[in-house]
Amino acid sequence: MGFRYRYFIFAILGAAYVLVFFHRLAPAVVAVDMMRDLETSGALMGILASAYFYPYALMQIPAGLLADSWGPRRSITFFFIFAAAGAFALACAHSVSAAIIARIVVGLGVAMVFVPTMKILTNWFEPEKYVRMTGFLMALGGFGGYTAATPLAYLSASIGWRGSMMVIGALTLLIALTIWLMVRDTPQEMGFNILNNQPPANAAVKKIPMWRGMLLVVKEPRFWPWAMVFFLGAVVSLSFTGLWGGPFLMHVYGMSKTQAGGILSMMALGLMIGAPTISWLTDHVFPSRKKILATNQFIALCLFALLAFFTSDFNKPLLYLWCFSYSFCISGAVVVGYSSIKEYFPLEIAGTATGLINIFPFAGAALGQPLMGLYLDHFGAVGDRYSAAAYSSAFKIGVLFLMGAFIASMLVKETSPAKKASDTDARS
Repeated sequence: MGFRYRYFIFAILGAAYVLVFFHRLAPAVVAVDMMRDLETSGALMGILASAYFYPYALMQIPAGLLADSWGPRRSITFFFIFAAAGAFALACAHSVSAAIIARIVVGLGVAMVFVPTMKILTNWFEPEKYVRMTGFLMALGGFGGYTAATPLAYLSASIGWRGSMMVIGALTLLIALTIWLMVRDTPQEMGFNILNNQPPANAAVKKIPMWRGMLLVVKEPRFWPWAMVFFLGAVVSLSFTGLWGGPFLMHVYGMSKTQAGGILSMMALGLMIGAPTISWLTDHVFPSRKKILATNQFIALCLFALLAFFTSDFNKPLLYLWCFSYSFCISGAVVVGYSSIKEYFPLEIAGTATGLINIFPFAGAALGQPLMGLYLDHFGAVGDRYSAAAYSSAFKIGVLFLMGAFIASMLVKETSPAKKASDTDARS
């Protein structure tokens, strides 16, 4: 059947999304080497790593507009070439300022993958399959996080962090070329019939101007609890998984780069398993999305509190278990969040709503990574290492942010099928 080609398209776009997560989380494993090589402090290292997130967050609204006007395939290809150029520039950087600029270029390039990919999946998959494919895409993101842990640790141990960035730049360029040659925006471009969930070519489509759509989203009270869940949670989670988790394991537990990478890879595994599992649970087992979100947020808060108050008291098996469990729980916000946000708004502005909500986790990471580095610098390093007390104090600040994310999750409005059915019955 011709539509089997859509799974091939999904595989190519999934490979691009793997690289998005690799670029995002790679500094965690090579941070110590980069700090030594570039002779930088923790605060500057935090700015370097977070430089990825500023353009990524700012590009979420333009990503939707470009996907609509320029086409998602063309948008992904063009900007992914930018990401490859940024990776090459990072490999060649010999100053902190040059490395920061390179990370900005990487962030700009990979920012144009998620939203256009969602548009392509909407065109190629029926609604009931779209939700499932989104869960698989999140799992592939987790795999990208895994490649930025153990495999990157071994690769950088073999050819150095600069050589590793050159390799990933070449892979990014290869994927960009493959997307241009093999991916198409709609089934019609491949000569296939239109899907039932797509309007006929001659159908009148209601258009909502961009600024009016954005205004409708930000004026909706139900939007803001989700925004706070994403923002406050990412201040902690993306700061740990994307940068400071690796140095923490190496400084406090005396691990090698490959040992730290092996433990951090459990966070990727937690996302890979957690995203599709929680997606299935919310659809088939638990009738309330809000309850499963709040439960996950509470467990994540408790787990991070354990790390904050017993920072140097974990053994190696417990560190493996902690990383997997924490990542498994926080994946629930991603799975439930994007599904809920789409249902708050008309289809005509669903893309705008998704782009706006997608700003907040990366804004959180952009704040959290340098903030944690600045806080660690305040305590001072012993030689070239931060102490367990410094990490413990920084993690306790993180607990406060996660407490805020949990409170925000309690304010989220329900969008589950059971809730919709009860609302319909009440009105009839």
